[in-house]
Amino acid sequence: MVSAVPIFYAQVENYISIVVWIFCLVLGAAAFLHCVVQRTDAFPAIGTMSKSIWLALIGGGELLTAISPNLGLGYLGIFPLIACGIFAVYLLDIRPALRDAVDGHGSW
Repeated sequence: MVSAVPIFYAQVENYISIVVWIFCLVLGAAAFLHCVVQRTDAFPAIGTMSKSIWLALIGGGELLTAISPNLGLGYLGIFPLIACGIFAVYLLDIRPALRDAVDGHGSW
């Protein structure tokens, strides 16, 4: 019987998983570094969780993303995907609000 799946399908899937995993690691590092340099009083001013909670979420997500392949969960297990969502929420929602609160003017 002829298979429609190429022989190298598993290799291509593995390479794509590694690239997405590295992207999640870089995204987490950027979110963590941005959170570290922000003022502590700006977080309650925009009505979000405190800086220490965001640092714990982002740092924990970064740690779970980094050790996920060693736990036998693969590069794109459930933990890296959840962590990537946390990083995206911080960078796309919290970071612009912090920028507006600290600068006093938005991107408009």
